[in-house]
Amino acid sequence: MNTGMLILFVLLSAVAAGGIAFAIVQPTLAREKKIEQRRSTFARSESDRQNHKAHRDRLQEQVKRRKTIQSSLKDLEVRQREHDKHVTKVPLKRRLEQAGWSMSVGQFWMIGAGFGLFAALVCLILGSPLFVVLGVMVIAGLGVPRYLLSRARRKRFAAFTQEFPNAIDLIVRGVKSGLPLNDTLRMVSSETSEPVRSEFRRIVESQQMGMSIGDAVERLYRNIPTSESNFFAIVIGIQAQAGGNLSEALGNLSRVLRERKKMRDKIQAVSMEAKASAGIIGSLPVLVFVLVTLTNPEYISLLYTNIWGQILMGISAFWMLLGVLVMKKMINFDF
Repeated sequence: MNTGMLILFVLLSAVAAGGIAFAIVQPTLAREKKIEQRRSTFARSESDRQNHKAHRDRLQEQVKRRKTIQSSLKDLEVRQREHDKHVTKVPLKRRLEQAGWSMSVGQFWMIGAGFGLFAALVCLILGSPLFVVLGVMVIAGLGVPRYLLSRARRKRFAAFTQEFPNAIDLIVRGVKSGLPLNDTLRMVSSETSEPVRSEFRRIVESQQMGMSIGDAVERLYRNIPTSESNFFAIVIGIQAQAGGNLSEALGNLSRVLRERKKMRDKIQAVSMEAKASAGIIGSLPVLVFVLVTLTNPEYISLLYTNIWGQILMGISAFWMLLGVLVMKKMINFDF
């Protein structure tokens, strides 16, 4: 019995000691728990505040970048209007430069005068009347040189468009390898074919004279007024003012230009039938005139020996020219 009482006493003493210890330690544990809760709450609030601040900074940066891009686009739009003035009303000196002809305006007019005098001399030898001689002289003196100049410009623009995507790919590879944009432009000015080489050499020379990269590239559109050069000037202008991944932007531009070239070739292939038909229809009257002249010259000689025949030939030539121009307008597509 005494042993049971002793065990009970020991158990009750242990429970009492534990209760006393819990009563002493519990406030400290509760305080530590509250401190830990406050610390975690503060950490969460601090983290939320940091995240909110970072989100706000990102929004402000996006707004700032958007405003910068909008301002750049407005500037580019204003410059585009100025460029359009230079493209729609191109002076003769600028057209000679765009065609790659190294001659002055005076030399061009002298060549036109030579064409006019030669055509007038041929008409006089054939015995044409004076008004026909004057008309042919004006057409040959003013029209033929301008036609040749326009044809040379178109051929040079087409050659530039053909080579331009390769030049952009060269710039993309140089930028991805870590080269500055100026060095890649210098590579293009030395490693590509004409007329891309000479145009990019002008850009490099303009930069060496102290002009910014955006202003130097803008001159490319004045020298080569095509959609491709305009796209390139816009991309470089936006990147110079707002920043961004230049290699990605130029890579996308290169793909767009190559797709445009594929579409252009497809359109030309589809329109070849119409062009062939227009060529046959336009050449038939001339071929019939030549064949009749060779087979029966007395029958058709009235057209160029009689005054009324000459008038009819002039009217017919005018209507033939008008028909050819209309057919050309119908089978040429803008893209």
